[in-house]
Amino acid sequence: MGGATPAQRRRVLVAGGGAAGFFAAIACAEADPAAEVSLHEATAHLLAKVRVSGGGRCNVTHACFDARELARSYPRGGRELIGPLSRFGPADTVAWFRARGVDLKAEADGRMFPVTDDSSTIVDCLQAAARSAGVRVATGSALRALAGAGAPRRFAATLSSGEVVATDRVLLATGGGKSSAGLAIAAALGHAVEPPVPSLFTFHVDDPRLKGLEGLACPAAVAAVPAIRQRAAGPILITHWGLSGPGILRLSAWGARGLHDLGYRFGLEVNWADPRSTEQATADLQAERLTHPRRRVASANPWSIPARLWERLVAAAGLGTTAAWAGVGNDRLRELALQATAGKFAVAGKSMNKEEFVTCGGVRLAEVNMATMESRVCPGLYFAGEVLDLDGITGGFNFQAAWTTGWQAGRALAAG
Repeated sequence: MGGATPAQRRRVLVAGGGAAGFFAAIACAEADPAAEVSLHEATAHLLAKVRVSGGGRCNVTHACFDARELARSYPRGGRELIGPLSRFGPADTVAWFRARGVDLKAEADGRMFPVTDDSSTIVDCLQAAARSAGVRVATGSALRALAGAGAPRRFAATLSSGEVVATDRVLLATGGGKSSAGLAIAAALGHAVEPPVPSLFTFHVDDPRLKGLEGLACPAAVAAVPAIRQRAAGPILITHWGLSGPGILRLSAWGARGLHDLGYRFGLEVNWADPRSTEQATADLQAERLTHPRRRVASANPWSIPARLWERLVAAAGLGTTAAWAGVGNDRLRELALQATAGKFAVAGKSMNKEEFVTCGGVRLAEVNMATMESRVCPGLYFAGEVLDLDGITGGFNFQAAWTTGWQAGRALAAG
């Protein structure tokens, strides 16, 4: 009776040795132990982004366990991800890693990390799971081209070595950057590809109000780009090159394509005193002037704006370091309220955020069956991760999309 013979065994080729590729390969091999699953990574480094994520701690997922709520953290692909996230979401991710000996913990902002605070824990877990499932892993081996091969093997896959291998099904999990071979292969097979542009980046700002304040963070702030009608709330960090932090990264994600179209040169407005409007801030300052007329403005910050930043805003409003509230006229008071709630900054460029290499763009989701991650254009071809036109804000959402799409693709690759 026995199992499948070598000629009958399903052959599955996974292109891309990142989070999505590994998760899909493992899911496929575990669901169909008889399948021959091979994972090909173009570089010598497997799971490179997993290793450096979260400052080396690996932000595995986010502690949001409602699929619809979670989907709101994806500027592109959120609606389409509701179904997949309901089938394999953060709770499933936590359970998957726990079943393999890795416990995760949630921090106050919802980000989830391994309890070891060491990304190698996740890397080692994924590699061990792949070995245990029988996945064959090849580094320095890129998928260069894909063509229909006819029965009994559906595809002829050309590798970077020049070798051509026959395979039944192929998963593209090569990431979403411009150099992604997966995007070129998908396009060659008839898929429409949204041009990839950066997401999750910081802003270059050269402004005297920020000089010397590197490392200072404002915990409650809102950043907005009026030109593209986008705004985002969250902590803002002042850096050597300008502005960063969750608020800026969220804004860059939601405004990724619009900011690209602006050439990364645009006007930015920052409310350092969120949730107060300019009118509310003006009223607060008027009350401060009435209640404490002799107090120095520079040392009488009525909100949670960091003291050194407040001093800069006071100076930018035209008030001296020794000015007392009693001497502040309505025009200067209004200007100070504007500096605090609608400060204008000129952005002249961007930088990628540390280890975050997220892109906006990729294979159009309308051309993918989101229940199986199989191409609607080329049967037998599957997708997972950032090669798809979906991306999340910072906080573990992009890895969750990788686990979710990888798991679904892997199970589908093993079925039928």
